[in-house]
Amino acid sequence: MMTGRFGTWPITVRVVLVTAALMILLGVIASQQVLSTLGRLQNDRLQEFARLHLEGLAVALGPFALHKDIWEVYDTLDRARISASGERIRLTVVADENGRVLAATDPVRAPIDASIEAFSNGAHAIDDVTAGSGESVVRVAAPLVVQGRNVGLVVSELDISDLVAERRTATLALLAGNAAATVIVVLAGYIAVARILEPIELLARHMGEAGDAPRPIPEAAIPRSDTLLSRLLRNFNDMAGAIDARREVERRLAERERFVSLGRLASSLAHEINNPLGGLVNAADTIRAYADRPEVVRRSADLLDRGLRHLRDVSRVILEENRLDRSARPLSSTDFDDLRLLFEPETVRRRQRLGWQIPPPQELVGHYPSAAIRQISLNLLLNAASAAPEGGEVSFTVACTCDHLHLTVTDNGPGLSPAALDRLVSAAPLAPGGGVGLRLVRDLVLGLDGDILHERRDGRTLIRVIVPSREQASC
Repeated sequence: MMTGRFGTWPITVRVVLVTAALMILLGVIASQQVLSTLGRLQNDRLQEFARLHLEGLAVALGPFALHKDIWEVYDTLDRARISASGERIRLTVVADENGRVLAATDPVRAPIDASIEAFSNGAHAIDDVTAGSGESVVRVAAPLVVQGRNVGLVVSELDISDLVAERRTATLALLAGNAAATVIVVLAGYIAVARILEPIELLARHMGEAGDAPRPIPEAAIPRSDTLLSRLLRNFNDMAGAIDARREVERRLAERERFVSLGRLASSLAHEINNPLGGLVNAADTIRAYADRPEVVRRSADLLDRGLRHLRDVSRVILEENRLDRSARPLSSTDFDDLRLLFEPETVRRRQRLGWQIPPPQELVGHYPSAAIRQISLNLLLNAASAAPEGGEVSFTVACTCDHLHLTVTDNGPGLSPAALDRLVSAAPLAPGGGVGLRLVRDLVLGLDGDILHERRDGRTLIRVIVPSREQASC
């Protein structure tokens, strides 16, 4: 589990921790080697001192111990104490072959005829004495041998506190040095890794902030020394440029599709304009012919008024649909009236039945952008009219809740092709030769944080668009 968590930490932290662990391990190994070497040197010095001291005493004291000449033993110990530095030797005790004390440098601690066991227990042979036990005093014993006969024992207490202090000082110095070296190396490693990873972090930040419109990395931020990272960042910039170019192409295609949609309605709208024009011409002829008959002139004037108002409505709807920026105006029931006026001639031309269910103005609650909703609805209706057969049926239903708008378009055509369905519900690249009307619908709906649902049942295709309100309505 710890390994799994470690893998989720930032790479700079992981590198620092690994570096610290390696430095600590290296420091432990190096310190062990240094302390081991120091210990060998100290042991050699201590054993050399003990050998010179005890072997010299053994040679001098052997005959006196054989004859149990206590005063000569004392005299020899006293001369040895005076000639030696005395700083390391704390106590020397000499015993006979029976283990009874003959003499000692401190008679109070080792009185004559006392047992030597109190001092010989725990004493080391000369070749076994060591300074690594951590004790400040060690005992060393050597036998007294005269002509191959063991005539006694000499035991010395040696003060090795200076060696222990030296070892402790070396240990503390190694710890401090290793700690300082570890901190320096870890900080240097962190700084080095952070600098190495700056381009990667820059790339990750740009990719995280990219969304649908990635922002190129400034050329000054691309390292010149690392060709691999430079190539990676430049590849990202190329990708960002390609995405921008594709978005621009799609924007132009969407704009073209908007005009194409109006172009598809041109012939139907021409009938809407041409039919009233014939009546208007007849009304004008009637007024000229019967200028002296007020009632005829009045009826003809009413006909002219209705026809001109109808032409004005058609012209207004076309201009409204062709405006480039209507996003600030909220949706109203008038937009659906305009939409019907714009789309219904297409169904009349195809002799299709049009179902139209719009809620009354007071039920159209919430705040929705007029331009996007009109464009979404018109594109879906035109697609449904194209899919439905001549004499078929197209329906448009609008429902509104407190916080969502539901647009439903159905037709009894054969259904969307796989390519058309991909354009409507997926982000797959547009296939060559395909229209962008359905892709425009998808982009507009996503821009409104909405959803698109597609169903095919009972021989009918149903497309439902659900758009959340920009403001919470009071219901």
